[in-house]
Amino acid sequence: LTNHLRHHLTAHQAMIPRILKPFPYMCGSRMLSGYKPKSNVKDSYKILELEEGCSLDDIRNSYRNLAKKYHPDSGSSTADPEAFIKVEDAYRVVLSDVANKKKSKENKEEEEEDQFKTKAPQHRHYLSFEGVGFGTPSQREKQYMQFRVDRATEQVLEYRKQKLESQYVATDLMRAKDVRESKKVKITQAVERLVEDLIQESMAKGDFDNLSGKGKPLQKFSDCPHIDPMTHNLNRILIDNGYQPEWILMQKEIRETIERLRKGLVASRSKLGEPMTPYRQKQWNRICEQFMEDIRKLNKRIDSFNLVVPILSRQMVHFSADKEILRAQKTYKALMENKEASDSDTKEEEQENVKRFGWKSSLFKWLNLTLK
Repeated sequence: LTNHLRHHLTAHQAMIPRILKPFPYMCGSRMLSGYKPKSNVKDSYKILELEEGCSLDDIRNSYRNLAKKYHPDSGSSTADPEAFIKVEDAYRVVLSDVANKKKSKENKEEEEEDQFKTKAPQHRHYLSFEGVGFGTPSQREKQYMQFRVDRATEQVLEYRKQKLESQYVATDLMRAKDVRESKKVKITQAVERLVEDLIQESMAKGDFDNLSGKGKPLQKFSDCPHIDPMTHNLNRILIDNGYQPEWILMQKEIRETIERLRKGLVASRSKLGEPMTPYRQKQWNRICEQFMEDIRKLNKRIDSFNLVVPILSRQMVHFSADKEILRAQKTYKALMENKEASDSDTKEEEQENVKRFGWKSSLFKWLNLTLK
């Protein structure tokens, strides 16, 4: 029976035409499965307008652009179903070619790695376990595990030792700090007691009876809400008794210094006079250099003042030596013009006196010269 069935199936299979044996499943004009295109890889690259060795992004972008161009549902004037089928087939062939190349490359790298691995010396496993122990690998592994346990125990003990030492050092430092703080508190309290005793003694003697504000209440708050009331009252008490804050004294000193330097520069220029000979020009250059050095020192003083001044609007800017020199020259020119104007006025007065009094004015002038 078995032989009869086999013969029957063979005869029926021989009756099927060879062309219909693969029987690909068709849907319209597209293959769903069982289709293997026989297109050449180079032709597929040409259809996609690409070159071999391109990236996957290039392949996808080219396929997308051609699909928009030839797809029958795109509604464009270049829509062509046959051309779209060719593009899709070429896209699949190119993708499979790229995947095969990638797989072959990975296989080649794995073979090279295996080749290098096989060439490694066979005694390399004896170099493990950090060179600890002797004997077979299993014996050396046991010895290495015991070595790691001993090393971990030593590290734990060392850590505990360092921790205890740091605690003792911190305790000693805290004790020393407490001792210093206690001494400081004692000294402060002693000074406060001494000051209080001196104040009480002075009050008993009547040293405070001659104060101008005796018996009058203190003004608790200042007019400016942005200033601390305590600081304002302390500064006011100091000012009323002849004392001034440091920044006020520094501001006064800076203003007096710049005025003195300006007057000195104008006086030096007046001494040189006119015209400016080469010798006088050298002297003027030396005077200007000294003036620049004084301005540089004054600007450093201004920096110190800006650090201690309590109000931002009271800060000062640096002085420019060049501007101050120009200012001194202008002041000198103005003085010279005023002097010339005053000289011309005196000459005119003398001429008028001569016209009025005649020989009497000349006699008075002669007497004044002889008396001098």
